[in-house]
Order: sequence, then C-alpha cells, then structure tokens
Amino acid sequence: MNEEKKKIIKALLERNILLSPDMIKEEMDLDELLALMEGKADEDTITILSKEFKNILQTNKKENVNWEELEKSKVMFEKHNEGRVYNKFIDSLNSVAQKEQEEEKDEQNSVKVVTSYHEEPKQRDVQDFVALFNNRYKLIEKLMKSRPELENLTSISRIKKKREKEKSSIIGMILDKQTTKNGNLLFVIEDLTDTMPILVSKNKPELFNEARNVVLDEIIGITGVNGDNILFVNNIIWPETQQKEYKKQEEEEYCMFLSDMHVGSKLFLEENFNKFLQWLNLELGDEKQKDIVKKMKYIFVMGDLIDGCGVYPGQESELAMLDVEEQYNKCAELLSKIPQHIKIILSPGNHDALSIAEPQPIFYKDFAKAIWELKNVTIVSNPALVNIGRTKTFQGFDVLIYHGYSFDYYVANVDSIREQGGYDRADLIMKFLLKRRHLAPSYTSTPYIPDNKTDPLFIEKEPDFFVTGHIHKTAVSNYKGITLISGSCWQSKTPFQEKVGHHPEPCRVPLVNLKTREVKILKF
Repeated sequence: MNEEKKKIIKALLERNILLSPDMIKEEMDLDELLALMEGKADEDTITILSKEFKNILQTNKKENVNWEELEKSKVMFEKHNEGRVYNKFIDSLNSVAQKEQEEEKDEQNSVKVVTSYHEEPKQRDVQDFVALFNNRYKLIEKLMKSRPELENLTSISRIKKKREKEKSSIIGMILDKQTTKNGNLLFVIEDLTDTMPILVSKNKPELFNEARNVVLDEIIGITGVNGDNILFVNNIIWPETQQKEYKKQEEEEYCMFLSDMHVGSKLFLEENFNKFLQWLNLELGDEKQKDIVKKMKYIFVMGDLIDGCGVYPGQESELAMLDVEEQYNKCAELLSKIPQHIKIILSPGNHDALSIAEPQPIFYKDFAKAIWELKNVTIVSNPALVNIGRTKTFQGFDVLIYHGYSFDYYVANVDSIREQGGYDRADLIMKFLLKRRHLAPSYTSTPYIPDNKTDPLFIEKEPDFFVTGHIHKTAVSNYKGITLISGSCWQSKTPFQEKVGHHPEPCRVPLVNLKTREVKILKF
C-alpha cells in the first residue's frame, strides 16, 4: 500500500470512517470521499464504507439513509446468512436511485404544462358571461392598482358625486366608442360601481393617436379631470407587460415552431413537409445543420394540424380527405417520423375537430386517437402555457401558446395594425395583445366559452416566448424581453386567402437557439 493511500485511510479514520478491503483496492480521492460521506458519519459510531455503499451514496442524492441499521443488516447477512432485511434495504435504495435518475433525466429535457384549459361540458347561461367579465375586470384591476401613474384611484360612482374639478384616476371596461362632431373621441367606460363618458381631445395628438387603438371591452386605466358627468382624459394606462429578464440557458439546445399544417387539404404541401422530416432525420443539410438537429429538443405546432371538415361553406371541394379521423391519422403518421428524442408540443386551432370557441380543449381522442398514441407528444389546450428546459440550475422558459383566431378582428378594427401591414405583421397584433394582457380583449373578436371562475384568455404570467399561428405568415420580434414568434404554414394559398388579400409564406420554420435566443427562419 502506497503512502498516499495510508494518509487517506488515516484521515477518514479520524472522522470515524473505516474503509472495507474492497474500497482499499480502489483508486481513492480524499476530497471526493469526504464530500460523499458528508452528514452520513456519526461522531460516536464507526461507519464502514464499502464499494457497495459508495455506489448507493453516488446514486442516492435525496434519500436519507439509516446507515447504522444498514450496517447491522449487512452484518446479519454476512455472519448468519440472514439477508431478508439487508436485501429490502438494497432494493429500496436502488428503487429510489432509479427514480432520482429518471427525475433528473426528465428535468434535463422537460416539458411541464403550467396551464392547459379543461372543464367538463355543461350548459351555460347569461350569468356565466356576467361572471366572466367580472372575473376579467378583477384580474386586470389587481394588476393595475399598484401602478404609480394611477394616483388618486377611485370609482366612477365617487367621481360622479364630485362637484369640484379634481384630478382622478379610474380603472374600467370600454362599453362604447365614437367620434364626436368636433372630431374628439368619446368613450363610455364601466367599473363595478357605475358607467360614465370620458373624452379624449384631438388637441392632444399623442394621446389621441393612442386612444384610436382602444377597442371595445378592453380594460384600461384613465387619469383625468372630472367635469359635469364626464371625465376629460389626460392619460391612458394599459395593463401592459412589464420588462422581463432576457433568460438564456447554459446548454446549446434548439427549438422549432410550426403551425397550420392543414393535413387533408388538397393544398397541403406534403412534399415540402417530407423535406422537413428528412432534414430532421439527418438525410439533408450540411454538417453545421446536422449538428443543430442533434441538439434539437422541442418542436411546437400551434394549431390547425388538419384542414377539418365543414369549417366553411364549400370546403369539401378543397379536401383530399373527407374524414377528420383519416386526416389525424395521416398527421400522426407524419409526426411519427420526427426523431423520438425531440419532444413535440401540440395545441389545436380553429380548423381542428373540436369546438371553435376559446379556450379550445385538448384534441378529442374520438377523432385524434393516433395523435394521442405518439410517445414523444405533449397535448395542450388553446391557449396554454408550457415550461421547457427546466433544470436544477435553470428555471426554464415559459412559452405562451395561442393559435390566433382573434387576430382577424384586430387587423380589421385597429387602425395602427391595419395601416402598418395588417396580416403581414403578426408581431404588431401580438404586441397589441400583450399590452392589454389578454388574448381576445374584445368580446366579438373570438367565440368564448364563458368560465364563471376565471378568464382563461387573460395573460396572467408574462411569458418568455409568445408563439402563434393562424395567419400563415412567419414573423419574429421582441417585446420587453419576450420573444414573439408567428409560425408559417404547410398549405399553399387558398381561394379565400386570394379573395381577401392574404399573402401566405408556407414552409418557413423559426428555429431558436435557446442558449443565445437567436432566431433563424429555415425555408423548406
């Protein structure tokens, strides 16, 4: 035995740790052994460290092991051939070790569903809609109450009782919007106490231009001066997303965002999608691209997996498959070709075979059984919040998924979005919604399922990524530390899109490096 080993044995013995003969034969590192035995050795009892116990310590990081009892059971086994208790110890520890290893593996490549809507079908009535709007008001009011801009915050009923002109602030929902004969903007706003008109003067051009973008049913904060049963507006405060930390993970991993596959349509670009699948399976691309694919961890598909049936009049003439189950089977067949190490997150859209009202539930197993059978798939509602990439040292990225059915309304009704590109600027729509902390602030922008407990389309948690689809055109932007991504599509231009002037750009896939947050658009 060399001098170095003798020093190690002596140092351990001073700490009441005795090495078994099989450990003495091994290569030893004092610091490693001391770290391994930290908190395990008793000052009054000699602890025997064998190779077997060392392996248990290395694999059991969370389990609090009763080493004294374990050693007694081993003595009984070796001296009296009584192994029942000892074997139970070992089986239990191995089970814990296996569980810990699986948990650690999951953490390294995790998909955690933070919110996904699910509620049993039930009959709805007017009171459910009343509760929905009350809940939305309370959620947004809670966000805004602490804003320093809303000093002297009060209720509409109290303002209406004032006789002197005073500066006041209120939070309310927009009931009506019109332009006066003088060209000013006149709104009717409501809180839980009353309603009143508010006026934005055209002589305040910056404020006036902002106010032009106010839509019905959204909830805003107002500061101004009261008049005779009216409030003259000095400032508008939106619920607004606050600046986020621009998180990056340590490891170089990649994520891709797809949308609007429309499998089953005659216009589905299957050849291009197969080219994408070949690229994922390392059959296409240069060495640099293949290295990226090997580090690919997640693929999101944000709705409209299939083209559906009866979505609009005359759709049958545009379908290659007339049965939605057949369409989902074909879609599952294509998705099954994505390498198994890549986790796929799927959410529905307005063409999928379920209720069009939002929030849309997860895919029905009656129609989409083949999708559910894919092993590397996580299925969520529309909208949903999913966390990816969480590890012991990194909290992961929160990804807000919304297909985008409400987008059509805001392109048509918000001047600033329409004037700056409309359907070609999904990023403007997404910023508009983040500013209002709601995915469909105007009631008529999308069909609602009225939830009487909360408002599932309220953006409660500020995400790291906000990802959408629906408009068949890729857009990438950044807003206050949030990466905005609109997916492309896998369908060529439809007659409807031709008629309304859409300009789809199919077969483009946003690729994100999660280490740098850099986004590239790949064309297939």
